[in-house]
Amino acid sequence: MYVCSCFGVTDKQVKEHAAAGACTPRQIASVTKAGTDCGSCVRTIQGILGRGACPRRELLEKGNAAAVLAADPELVEAA
Repeated sequence: MYVCSCFGVTDKQVKEHAAAGACTPRQIASVTKAGTDCGSCVRTIQGILGRGACPRRELLEKGNAAAVLAADPELVEAA
């Protein structure tokens, strides 16, 4: 099923990126552009992501920002 018709992103793609560590709609948008045009899919993406465990969020809450940066090369480049 298409989640984002603007960029042709499917629920399967969102789930794959979530399994790879994307925990928020913004992180999904950074790899797929979903939610960056009309924005109507953001709530659907939030629903797919749910409120489950997020490895990055858990590391940040434990004060281990270095591990989060090491796990995400895009964040290192932006820093």
